[in-house]
Amino acid sequence: MSFLLSSCRITASISHLKPSKSTITTTPRTSYSSSKSRLSWKSMSQSTADSANPMTTTAPNNAANTEYNNTDDVLIQYVVLRRDLIDTWPMGSVVTQGCHASVAAIWSHKDDPHTLQYCSPEKMDSMHKVTLEVKGETQMVNLSEKLRAGGVAHKLWIEQPENIPTCLATKPYPKSMVSLYFKKLKLCK
Repeated sequence: MSFLLSSCRITASISHLKPSKSTITTTPRTSYSSSKSRLSWKSMSQSTADSANPMTTTAPNNAANTEYNNTDDVLIQYVVLRRDLIDTWPMGSVVTQGCHASVAAIWSHKDDPHTLQYCSPEKMDSMHKVTLEVKGETQMVNLSEKLRAGGVAHKLWIEQPENIPTCLATKPYPKSMVSLYFKKLKLCK
């Protein structure tokens, strides 16, 4: 099957891919240890279930961790950016922060049934992401704490070496399980 992209002809056997509308969102990550370097052995993409990293945790007995059987409920990944950074940093830098957090949240939960379904070849071209915003660092850290308390697995991306919490991304969840945590946030524009 061949595709025409930006005046370049690419021929490949990718019959499992179907054109679809997808939304890409980004979120920052944060780390409070100023002694960590970007190249440290403890990757910034540690799981939210990793108790050694205070920025990524999951409460074991909460609604976000219950069994999921509703096939009509869309799987979604939430990405939350900081408005103050959007207004002051280059847009590409903010988008990159969101990409870091999104990938880290997915990779940290690569064996999770929701993540496997979300990233499956059948769903690859129909991923659902919602990109939201908070005002600044305080709101980002508070949201992370609220998600942690609710057992919602996520990655708070902390840019190093500056040690700045820049964004947050959840692992994929059924929308009905986590949407209440994000209902008061604005869509990122």
